[in-house]
Amino acid sequence: MESINAKYVSQKISKTRWRPVHAAALHQPTCFATGSWDNETNQVCIWGVGETGMACEDDELEGDPQLLCECKHGGDVLDLQFLDQERLITASSTGAVTIYKIHADSQSLSVAHVWDRSHHYQRASAPCTGVVCSSPDVVSVGEDGRVILYKADQRGIKNADSSTIHAVTFLRTTEVLTVNSIGQLKLWDFRQQGNEPAQILSLTGDRVPLHCVDRHPNQQHIVATGGQDGMLCIWDVRQGNMPFSLMEAHSAEMWEVHFHPTNPDHLFTCSEDGSLLHWETSSGLDTPSFLQSRNTSIMSRSAAAPAGGNQSLISAWLNGDSSKGRLETTHMLPSQTLSVNSLDVLGQCLVCGTDGEAVYINRQVPV
Repeated sequence: MESINAKYVSQKISKTRWRPVHAAALHQPTCFATGSWDNETNQVCIWGVGETGMACEDDELEGDPQLLCECKHGGDVLDLQFLDQERLITASSTGAVTIYKIHADSQSLSVAHVWDRSHHYQRASAPCTGVVCSSPDVVSVGEDGRVILYKADQRGIKNADSSTIHAVTFLRTTEVLTVNSIGQLKLWDFRQQGNEPAQILSLTGDRVPLHCVDRHPNQQHIVATGGQDGMLCIWDVRQGNMPFSLMEAHSAEMWEVHFHPTNPDHLFTCSEDGSLLHWETSSGLDTPSFLQSRNTSIMSRSAAAPAGGNQSLISAWLNGDSSKGRLETTHMLPSQTLSVNSLDVLGQCLVCGTDGEAVYINRQVPV
């Protein structure tokens, strides 16, 4: 745990995201953004972390994130995503969607555009619960059940869902996948007219609310979700309408799930129970499996998947023969804390934010 840096920031952190680096760049990310919630005044902040190995007079401060700039945010930050290196977008409990501009050298942050009350009921605003970006397109979802696409010819799918939508991700350029408060995944195709989803997937039995969703970076049909019961679900949207596998992950709500963007045999989850887990399919001569029991005593680090994607590693998430591999999990935080609300991983760098008013950074994630 020596590689973990904790920074106390005097505000509850609801969202954390690394600032993207150029695809051609070999260096690790050096900036991340945070959004706060449940504070008297909420803020969006940009933080910088020094290059690994930089000399520091005080060893305890080496790698400690430094506040570069901040900007007030109306309402709780319920989601935060980078649109590109210079712009980030937030979802607010007030129903607003806001684009922030990061100015030269990350020394200042300002509001570039606001879509006020994008999400609303008949006589009141509705929280905007999630945003997703595929530049230049932005999609937001909210408690009002709306799915809204923002572009020159803005189009909203009104009354898309009778339930609260909790999260959204792009599957393809014209398709998004949402998860809602009654345990459903819905696939929306913006090429289709009307308010009906192209596909609905759901858990059988109890309608446990789903809180988060992420898509496999190389194979769009593989999707991971987490919800109120702390279970991790893997879905294949091409086959059937039920999850391919379910695994016990956390003892309370799972708030976020993320595949590693370039090594997708690694996956990360965080929870209300104060834990952050690193899930890894171990590779060897046999095709690994995502269906083996977790917490094995021996840890082995799998090879990084090549940029084009390694079929045997990718299919590990959907391999039905659990005897030919195993899944391993590692607790990434030194001790249980208050709710871990958000995480992001890029390269070997992981950042997470908690209700304990702390941000944790690990710049040596073994992926």
